[in-house]
Amino acid sequence: MSRLLIVSNRLPVTIRSDGEHVSLERSPGGLATGLAGPHARADGLWIGWPGDVASLSEERRAEVAQQLDEQRFVPVWLTPDDVKHYYEGFSNAVLWPLFHYRIDQLPQHVGDWEAYERVNERFAEAIAEHHRPGDVVWVHDYQLMLVPQMLRRRVPDARIGFFLHIPFPASEVFRALPYRERILEGLLGADLVGFHTASYLRAFASSLLLVLGIAANVDRVRYGAREIRLGVFPMGVDAASFGELASRDEVGARVAELRGADGCALLVGIDRLDYTKGIPRRLLAFEKMLREHPSLAEKVRLVQVAVPSRTDVAAYQKFRNEVDALIGRINGAFGTPRWVPIHYIYRGLSEEEVVALYRAADVLLVTPLRDGMNLVAKEFVASRTDEEGVLVLSELAGAASELAEAILVNPYDVDRMAEAMRRALTLPGGERRVRMRALRRRVRRYDVHSWVRSFLRVLDESVPRAELSALAMTGAASLHALQERLRAAPRLVLLLDYDGTLVPYASAPEMALPDEGLVALLHALARRPGTEIHLVSGGSRDAVDGWFDGLDVALYAENGFWCRPAGTREWTQQPLPAQEWREQVLPILETVTERTPGSLIEEKTASLAWHWRMSEPVFGAFQANELCIHLAQLLSNVAVEVVSDDKVIEVRPFGADKGALLGPVLAGRDDALIVAFGDDRTDEELFAALPPGALTVHVGPGASRAEIRLPDVPAARRLLEGLVDSPGDAV
Repeated sequence: MSRLLIVSNRLPVTIRSDGEHVSLERSPGGLATGLAGPHARADGLWIGWPGDVASLSEERRAEVAQQLDEQRFVPVWLTPDDVKHYYEGFSNAVLWPLFHYRIDQLPQHVGDWEAYERVNERFAEAIAEHHRPGDVVWVHDYQLMLVPQMLRRRVPDARIGFFLHIPFPASEVFRALPYRERILEGLLGADLVGFHTASYLRAFASSLLLVLGIAANVDRVRYGAREIRLGVFPMGVDAASFGELASRDEVGARVAELRGADGCALLVGIDRLDYTKGIPRRLLAFEKMLREHPSLAEKVRLVQVAVPSRTDVAAYQKFRNEVDALIGRINGAFGTPRWVPIHYIYRGLSEEEVVALYRAADVLLVTPLRDGMNLVAKEFVASRTDEEGVLVLSELAGAASELAEAILVNPYDVDRMAEAMRRALTLPGGERRVRMRALRRRVRRYDVHSWVRSFLRVLDESVPRAELSALAMTGAASLHALQERLRAAPRLVLLLDYDGTLVPYASAPEMALPDEGLVALLHALARRPGTEIHLVSGGSRDAVDGWFDGLDVALYAENGFWCRPAGTREWTQQPLPAQEWREQVLPILETVTERTPGSLIEEKTASLAWHWRMSEPVFGAFQANELCIHLAQLLSNVAVEVVSDDKVIEVRPFGADKGALLGPVLAGRDDALIVAFGDDRTDEELFAALPPGALTVHVGPGASRAEIRLPDVPAARRLLEGLVDSPGDAV
């Protein structure tokens, strides 16, 4: 039976020490509650940081480790430096504000990335160490977004799920993150990536397109040889547990105390003291309500609970001072000898105290400026077994997508928020109960246990699709055998595509300059005994000549239309087909270029190419599709073809493909081992024209007829470096 390996930044326990002994206390919270059952079943493990043990002696630490092991908790020990830079630094000083749309809170210099990377690696190592075939791994939240990819490298066939508990921001915001590509690639190591709401999923898909150029198809995305499922799984609370606690006599007694004998209506806010929770604007809205409705004096009060959060961080200290000053001003302006408008509690409350506040509240105010879900709203609903109370909820909390019967507010609109508070206080009893009944049905049905079952069911269904099995990358053992075969060949012919195979694609063709390491590698290969190098580029003759001047290899420009044999400086060209079609096509390309910012035209000897790599992806794809349709209709009776490839559309004469142009190169080489490297459609044409016995190597994602598949440009270069002893010395 497969085990569930749960991975989170913190283990669901708190270490308690009285000096002589240590003990582990289960932490409250939705995640710990919801995953307790799956963790208990099937010998599951929970992997995470157990908390600060720096003050404990070695003996006490050993005692903690033993107790963790007995409860199947796997500790990832973090040093104070790790906590400072990985957790307080990159996770909470960079990712947290940015994912909550608070770009203004980002530091001037985004540091601590190395610490974030290092700790994510340690989590991945811990998972890999305990992973068994058939295990299911479920990684949680923004602190560990690199773990899926890192684990995938270590355990390629692992079943990995990831769930993000905070919002995923709009692509315009996400792209402000300096390490945005690495974060997305990290998440794409999972088989299933889950979000609270559909809007977060759409934002993620948009960022994939705009940052990585990968288009998602509704609920799935193809990345390399794998397909990743995307899903919406709104997290719930343990509704039954809250309902049972709310019904206890001792909670009822606390409710009576809270309501008191003064008859004041009670508004309640319960939040971590965090700048995302909207507390200052909520207080200003409460103040406005009192100012515009003076009759409410001594008839309503607000209990605001603020749980201390990140007290060592300067931004949070400043925020606390702001809240303290605001409460002091409002109480000073409106308070009377018999009445204080705002009761402020700056500490954490027990679960019993929280539920008593839920039960006592006439109105619960949940008005964050941005929140992934906000389980406080659902806890309140689950606790109202009396079917009373009104929920005022921010439109920008994830819970708003489910709790439509709440009074929804824009947390940035103080005036209307004040009106909503007043409306909530005066809502007729019948309407209050109708709203609460509907909310309770939904919260009880889609509780935290339903959330767990739903996510794990979809993860279990996320099996590799049959049509993708052929896209799997070649394993290390096969690559080693290939390298040995190439090294042993008495005569070796290497047909090397350049753009996208030996160097990444550049924003413009003329920008695809070779780096020093590649030039050194090509020199070393050219000097290798019994080896012919044929370097093929889609670039112009002048560009290729300039890049590789002095390199003793056969060079091909414009995908083989121009050729410079090894040992010569003279270029020869293939016969030039009729070019009358250019007079029709060039004006069309010029027009679409004017209308598509970032696009450009590349004029080649025998063809015209329209590149849109630098264009906005969604608009560029639309324009490219329209252009293909228009050109296909226009040129239907002309001896040319319209070829659409990776962010480029090329119009070329029939027969001007790589296979046809480079076929003669292979004549008289029956005794040689021919190996062709390529990455795109033009290389597939070459692969198809190769004689039997030739080897083909495809670089990057996408379908290919090639026998060997490599994930990226660095992998292709590593394979070639294995054929020479020291490529760096051959300059």
